Amino acid sequence: MTLPAFSHGQDPEIAVIAQTPHNLEAEQALLGALLFDNGAYERLGDHLQSGHFYEPFHQRLFQAIEEHIRKGLLAEPIVLMERFKRDPAFEELGGLRYLADLMNRAPPAAHAADYGRVVYDLALRRDLIRIGGDIAKGAMDDAEREARDQIEVAEQQLYELAEHGAASSNGFVTFADALAGAVQMTAEAFERDGGLAGVSTGLIDLDRKLGGLHPSDLIILAGRPSMGKTALATNIAFNVARNYAWEPQPDGSRKTVRGGVVAFYSLEMSAEQLAMRLLADASGVSSDRLRKGEIDASEFGRVRDAAMEIQESQLYIDDTGGLSIAKLAARARRLKRQVGLDVLIVDYLQLVTASENKQSQGRVQEVSEITMGLKALAKELSVPIIALSQLSRQVEQREDKRPQLSDLRESGSIEQDADVVMFVYRESYYKGRAEPREGTPEHLTWQEEMDQLKHLAEVIIGKQRHGPIGTVKLSFNEDTTRFGNLARDQRYEGYN
Repeated sequence: MTLPAFSHGQDPEIAVIAQTPHNLEAEQALLGALLFDNGAYERLGDHLQSGHFYEPFHQRLFQAIEEHIRKGLLAEPIVLMERFKRDPAFEELGGLRYLADLMNRAPPAAHAADYGRVVYDLALRRDLIRIGGDIAKGAMDDAEREARDQIEVAEQQLYELAEHGAASSNGFVTFADALAGAVQMTAEAFERDGGLAGVSTGLIDLDRKLGGLHPSDLIILAGRPSMGKTALATNIAFNVARNYAWEPQPDGSRKTVRGGVVAFYSLEMSAEQLAMRLLADASGVSSDRLRKGEIDASEFGRVRDAAMEIQESQLYIDDTGGLSIAKLAARARRLKRQVGLDVLIVDYLQLVTASENKQSQGRVQEVSEITMGLKALAKELSVPIIALSQLSRQVEQREDKRPQLSDLRESGSIEQDADVVMFVYRESYYKGRAEPREGTPEHLTWQEEMDQLKHLAEVIIGKQRHGPIGTVKLSFNEDTTRFGNLARDQRYEGYN
């Protein structure tokens, strides 16, 4: 019997139906192999999904086979027939006889992976044709949108296609698939040292509070000037990048097992200035003295050794000023495609620019577009994004200078879009500016307090969508601008 050539599943949106790349025989061969030997499913790569089949009934059939096999159930014609009794396409194709013919004419299970690759490749070609048509149509008809904006949209679609095997795959996900992803995250956290579900910041107490940096999260790190926002972000970036380790996957890709590849958008400082901070951190030599060259031979040796040690860290710095949210996203996609990406840091949010129409609507609308864009990018790339933010001056008007959510500039959109909002606070900064006159009893008391506070810092978690809020105590070295884990001894007992 010759298996039927289908016509009812053709896509009306594609102009030249007959020329749309597809191979129904390859789809039938793959489905037949799976029905004949459910073990052939293990030979298929994880990239193949039901949506990659051209014939709609084949999509539903593959999904049914997949669900049965994952549950440990038998997937064969008689069992599956019950599922498709009310499916018009199933009856049109011949019902149970069609499934039986697929199984009877099945190729050896060893060839299933080859047919799977054919189905997957043709699906990508169909998406390429669709994207190409959208690009051409947009370039011809959409005169209001600038060409650069159209390029950004096209690049995003192509990134989705290259990374996930489907362009702009924003459709529904079954609860079973979502549940499988949640279980996998839990299993990875269980197997990982320290039990973190996300990427470790290198700061033990902060990791305990956050559970690490989670993919798809937008984390706002805010503070007044000179509190140490950039220093903390740099420390986290360095800890993640220098601990990067990966293992190869069967498809040739890399899976990060520790640390990660970090992209750092330094919109305020140059790449060299940022590197100077990291060098001071790694060598233990004051960044101020490094900048002025006031170091001796032994310190220069430590700097040289530290530079050799950290130069291979997977940290990528972009110090382009006034970067737009669209360009920032495009560069992040490109980096992930080329070398990988596990954490993205933006220093700082208020220096990112929005589209021209949002700029004309006011600062609140502009910041809203930026925060929404960063959150969307975090989900698209499945990486945590840490965005630094300035605080308003109203902090300085209060007696208690500890920041709170209402102190965020344009706080509505930032607070709404963020998964986590953290504030950096150093009491010594304010205490140091209230020094009494030397020689007075007040000055002695002030000096004692400064000695206790000088090397302490707080990270106040004001919002956390998936966990508790609270305060984390950290150590801080002003010379090297380095945050660290707080020593737990009698001296710091009150800060545990």
